[in-house]
Amino acid sequence: MGSQLSLPFDSYIAAPPGTAAAPAKPAPPATPGAPTSPAEHRLLKTCWSCRMLSGLGLMGAGGYVYWVARKPMKMGYPPSPGTITKMVIGLSIATWGIIVMADPKGKAYRDV
Repeated sequence: MGSQLSLPFDSYIAAPPGTAAAPAKPAPPATPGAPTSPAEHRLLKTCWSCRMLSGLGLMGAGGYVYWVARKPMKMGYPPSPGTITKMVIGLSIATWGIIVMADPKGKAYRDV
């Protein structure tokens, strides 16, 4: 029992007679550190709608996480370390959204 499952899958498929199975050559890997095309690079920096949508989405998600973590404190429960951690994570996500919208690194590049 199970002897067929232990055989390699290639043994189940018979090659047509007269053809030798040549190993497929993989494509050469892309050179690491190759610069991207200027059109792609510029498109990513000028897409205001993408940045606004992503930034507002992150700000909304961060605000929701913060609001959910703060809800027990408003009911009178003392804050626990988990509650404080959730609040910090919510603020971090919202800050990430502000950074995506502001794009401080992109301003250092000069568009030609």
